[in-house]
Amino acid sequence: MPELEPDAGRNTRLAAYRDLLLRWNATINLVSAKTADDIDRRHIADSLQIVPLLPPDGAIADLGSGGGLPGIVIAAALPEREVHLVESDRRKAAFLIEVAGTLKLSHVKIHAQRIEQATLPPIAALTARALAPVDVLLGFSARFLAQDGVAVLPKGRTAEQELTSASTRWHFTAERFESRTDPEATILRLSEIRRASDA
Repeated sequence: MPELEPDAGRNTRLAAYRDLLLRWNATINLVSAKTADDIDRRHIADSLQIVPLLPPDGAIADLGSGGGLPGIVIAAALPEREVHLVESDRRKAAFLIEVAGTLKLSHVKIHAQRIEQATLPPIAALTARALAPVDVLLGFSARFLAQDGVAVLPKGRTAEQELTSASTRWHFTAERFESRTDPEATILRLSEIRRASDA
């Protein structure tokens, strides 16, 4: 797994994000109460390890962004990249808007709508955390992904099962990276994605 270079600005933005996340979590369920006490490792560091696996250029989309994990974390690490956060829950979308404004993440675009209704530019990289199985995620994102786009997806113990299920409807090349924050988790990077019917 590649590592990120130290970055004081990134750390400052992530600290401000953590404070906002904890403050809003008191009234909106952005992260579960049992993981809030370990927010730096369970959520922020967990999301941050996705960043080195992303392509160097192009727009990024986080589907079902919720409290901004991993979308806001990615944007805080890559403040010059265009990052699209798709979140249908209006309260969570309002939180994302406040975070993007407070952290001055001018390249973040929030789409307060269902994924099926969202209109996005061609996406170089797709992310989603705890949203849906791989097969469903690829179905959601097929119309957004650029021709050489990739999906970078943190997954738990069901990762291999999800890949096997997805391979019945999709062709892709899968790379696996061990999570540094969860011994039972794997980060999948899928490339050369296309429907099996298009082969």
